[in-house]
This record gives sequence, structure tokens and C-alpha cells, in this order.
Amino acid sequence: MPRLSEVIAELDALWPPERAEGWDAVGTVCGDPDQEVTRVLFAVDPVREIVEEAVKLGADLLVTHHPLYLRGTTTVAASTFKGHVVHTLIKNDIALHVAHTNADTADPGVSDALAGALDLRVVRPLVPDASDPAGRRGLGRVCELDHPLTVRELAARAAERLPATAQGIRVAGDPQALVRTVAVSGGSGDSLFDDVRAAGVDAFLTADLRHHPASEAVARTTEAAATPLALLDAAHWATEWPWCELAAAQLDEISDRKGWDLRVHVSKTVTDPWTAHAASTTATENLGAPN
Repeated sequence: MPRLSEVIAELDALWPPERAEGWDAVGTVCGDPDQEVTRVLFAVDPVREIVEEAVKLGADLLVTHHPLYLRGTTTVAASTFKGHVVHTLIKNDIALHVAHTNADTADPGVSDALAGALDLRVVRPLVPDASDPAGRRGLGRVCELDHPLTVRELAARAAERLPATAQGIRVAGDPQALVRTVAVSGGSGDSLFDDVRAAGVDAFLTADLRHHPASEAVARTTEAAATPLALLDAAHWATEWPWCELAAAQLDEISDRKGWDLRVHVSKTVTDPWTAHAASTTATENLGAPN
């Protein structure tokens, strides 16, 4: 069985920590470098439900996409919910490792996994990494469909292929407009509208779209007499969960190549914070403010 330090070295080769954004907090949060690793669990969020799942599974290593302490801390007291996570991990000899923005821009990375889940063909990064001469790394992906779909059909595909959440898929734009090219970005993507417009795509699928940036993005394409940009807004967790399956497959391949015989698992626990959705009862054609 490999030691934790050996497994982490391979994970860092997949997602080098130096490629994370300066504000990010990636790498190993806790764990003894000399401990043996036999079972690994991948998940999006390092929250209590996931840690309890790791304990029940008998995992030695938990790998998450989201950091536990993104903004730092002065305490790991078990009386705090994050401190409780740390205490539970250490008591059960479970290491925690984080790959966040260094996994977003990797080749393959978070947006490749999202595109793969939707059967989209990746053409290039949406925001290329200038340090990559091959032009494959970067934030987001510009993709093509095998055949055109309407915005409504693409939204239905996303709702079917991505993990189910209370939010589902929100759409801005003409539901009947045809989509041939689409930009995708796992996680929050409304800071990328300038890059999306420059890419000239028909649609943009991401998460956490806010009212004003979304409204301005749709209005600007209409005012410019360009093909109106359709927006598909999925739940943040749902757009990043496919990366867990991709990352697990990558570690499986490494384990087979090195003869480690690791048991690699992907958590299917839904940690999206939204738990219910009440659809408007007014017919679509009669939408408007109440009288």
C-alpha cells in the first residue's frame, strides 16, 4: 500500500498547487505523510455529511474540490462546524486534500468533466492559460454539439445528465433558439461574460448567475444585433460534481499503473445547500408582477 505522501505527490502532479489562484487554499489540510492509504473518497464539499461518509467507508484519504478553510482561521475548536470536521478526520486517521482552482484549469479539469457529462465536444479553453504552450489548460471550455439543439433541449439534457438538485436548470434567452456552440464553466461563472462574448458562442452554461450580470449579458448581445446569448444556470455543486468521477478515474489509472490496488470511491451525497424549489404557478405567457 502507498503512503499518503506518495499519493499526494501523484495528485499534485495532476493538479499542481502552484497553478491555483493566489487567493485559493489548496493542498493537504491534515494527514500523516507516512500513513498507508488503501481507500480514497472524492467529493465536492468537505462538510460534516461527507466526513461521516468517509468514516463509514473506512477511507484513509478524502479529496475535495472545495477548500475547508478558504479564508484562513484562528481556531479548529470542535465547537465550530469546521473544527468538528478537522477533529473527526484526525480521530479517524483520515487525511484531507483539496484541489480547487488548480483543478479548474487543469487538462483535463473541472470544465472538461462538465462538458463530458453533457456530451459536448471540447474545442479549446474559454480563458487559456498563458503558461501552457499546448493551449489546452485554462478556465472554462468552448464546446460544440454533435448536432444543433434548441436552448430548451440543451437545458433538458443538462437537467437529465447533471445530478438532480432543487434548483434544476434556469434559462435566460429564447428557449427555441438553436445552439451549435456552448461555453461551459463549472462553478461560479458570471465573471466570464466578456470571454464568453469574445468566444462568439450561442450559449453559456455555468452556475451562480446573478441578476444584473445575466441581464446585461443578454441585453448586450441583443443590442449588438449578434446572435442573442442564451444562459443556462445550474446549481454550483451539480456543475462540479462530474469532476469527482473524472478525478477518481485518474487516480484509479495511477493506482493500476503503480500496482497500488487502491479502492477509489465517489460520494453521491448531495451537498448542494438548496433543498427545495417552489415553482411559480402563473402560466409562462402571463408572467408579471401581482396586481
